[in-house]
Amino acid sequence: MSANNTEASVFADEQDTDIEAFARLCEQSADVRDYPRASTVERGVVIYDRLAFELDSALERRGLMAELNRVFSTGPGIVVVRGSFVDTTVLDRHTAVFKRIMADESEVRTAGDHFAAAGANTRVWNSVQKVAEVDPAAFIEYYANPVMHTLSEAWLGPHYQVTAQVNVVHPGGQAQQPHRDYHLGFQTNEAAARYPLAVHRLSPLLTLQGAVAHTDMPIESGPTQLLPFSHQYELGYLAWRQDAFKRYFAEHAVQLPLNKGDQLFFNPALFHAAGDNRTRDQHRMANLLQVSSVFGVPMETVDRTMMTLAIYPELLRQVQAGSLTGTELSGVIATVADGYSFPTNLDTDPPVNGLAPQTGQQVLAQALEEAWSLDRLRRVMADKASQRRASQLPPF
Repeated sequence: MSANNTEASVFADEQDTDIEAFARLCEQSADVRDYPRASTVERGVVIYDRLAFELDSALERRGLMAELNRVFSTGPGIVVVRGSFVDTTVLDRHTAVFKRIMADESEVRTAGDHFAAAGANTRVWNSVQKVAEVDPAAFIEYYANPVMHTLSEAWLGPHYQVTAQVNVVHPGGQAQQPHRDYHLGFQTNEAAARYPLAVHRLSPLLTLQGAVAHTDMPIESGPTQLLPFSHQYELGYLAWRQDAFKRYFAEHAVQLPLNKGDQLFFNPALFHAAGDNRTRDQHRMANLLQVSSVFGVPMETVDRTMMTLAIYPELLRQVQAGSLTGTELSGVIATVADGYSFPTNLDTDPPVNGLAPQTGQQVLAQALEEAWSLDRLRRVMADKASQRRASQLPPF
């Protein structure tokens, strides 16, 4: 195998994407006979009733989770559970808490969304923590729902972590751009191309995307557009911004109406986008669940702020002397500072002018390039740490 072929088997760039290969994957069909616990398959979406989740034994639950895992992996990638909340007053109480939070935040709300224009919707970032603090009883009865937890464990295994963001799309709100989700979906194409293809395959295994419908969502209100089987395309993180893939999505994506209390879960690598709200009076509300694998954390707790400030004067001296450049400098920065924008507090550290907030490594690189004083770096890092903090987040 040539060097070029060897490299291509490990790394890829945007020009390596192939719309025909993508289309072949997306043109697969799903057969309900492959998912015996499902009630139907509609337009490539595997649909279950809540009764399928009311099981008498751990063995039966394991069998259901195996089936759900196949939907998310080798199947179309999308599950809808109809009527997942038997008592919809649980949803109503939770919705009332959301509205209280929105009213409290209305004067201080920051702009910023990942894939929609500002003003098209109203967000409540970190709704899971806010509801727990405002109304513990509402939090408990809502997150006691077994459907969302069976779906989460089916893909991620036990000990996962749940975060949530409320999204209200107002009448006239325009559709999102088709995209993939966190982790690699929140990176630019240039950044994504730096990761080996094995990481492109790994990223979808680290999270699961879900949504609880808090209102009825007829098609005209713009429920999520979904492209079945698109998660199976390995180069999708490099493809979703390209015009050919956007056109294919526009021509082939499906939408299903949802009722209040339905849950929608899908593989995070699936091409998807919130739709246009063409109604005059329906404010489409969903609680968007992002469930993360327990394994996405380092082994030791490290105070990277303290480390950065400790080495900065000597690091700046060596950079200015020209004795540390290129890969050597990048390696020191990577070791000492946080290279990831998340987790963060999206109320105070929102994704404005990009997909993700500034990282600690980016701040340190800027400080070295502009020859900041130690006091200036300390102030900037303190400000950034304050912006990231919810109750307690890893050091910036």
